Amino acid sequence: MPEVLNISAYKFVALPDAAQLRTQLLESATQVALKGTILLAEEGINLFLAGTESSIRFFLDELREDPRFADLRPKESWSDTVPFRHLRVKRKNEIIRMNHPAIQPAQGRAPAVDATTLKRWLDEGHDDVGKPVVLLDTRNAFEVDHGTFDNAIDWRLGKFSDFPQALQDHRAELEGRCVVSFCTGGIRCEKAALVMREAGLQDVWQLEGGILQYFEQAGSAHFHGECFVFDERQALAADLRPTDEPRS
Repeated sequence: MPEVLNISAYKFVALPDAAQLRTQLLESATQVALKGTILLAEEGINLFLAGTESSIRFFLDELREDPRFADLRPKESWSDTVPFRHLRVKRKNEIIRMNHPAIQPAQGRAPAVDATTLKRWLDEGHDDVGKPVVLLDTRNAFEVDHGTFDNAIDWRLGKFSDFPQALQDHRAELEGRCVVSFCTGGIRCEKAALVMREAGLQDVWQLEGGILQYFEQAGSAHFHGECFVFDERQALAADLRPTDEPRS
């Protein structure tokens, strides 16, 4: 059994005290020897951390003492080694950069579809009202090249802040369809869904928890390849294990 617990989580929530939180969370994570990254902005929190199970649980218990994070439910995976070399806690303007200040996810989310419902839609070839479903990959092109959903739209983004312009360029191909945006863990597709709704597309959803939660709840159905992650594991298979680790 691998001994390193990896977690990823985000939440769009107003954090006017983000600068002060940085000091607090740096101290808490350092105390239990965690490695990884915590990003803080006035729009919310985004974290990727690894350590022993007891250390991760201790950190999360402390974090949830703040009512704003009480409902934080990280996605979990295991590895044989810690995939981060350092601990970084950073204050940013955005926890995921889009350069589109009109989008404020903390003020309201786009509708979300869970993994089991999306799998059923893909099995049946349409959503619950019979409309064709199109999957829109909101990740960078090099991530898509590691693996994606069958027949997903890929706009070959160089960076996430390219998304608003790409939407303007390709909006017509989404008209009249049920659009489900997705990414690794949910943060990018959440912002992307709001931008699409702002642009006038009505039937837009985000995949709750992204690819990683889909793997956890629906396995590899309708997905080919692996999911790129931004740490030393590089990519995860549908069992949420690094692709280069031996299977028993």
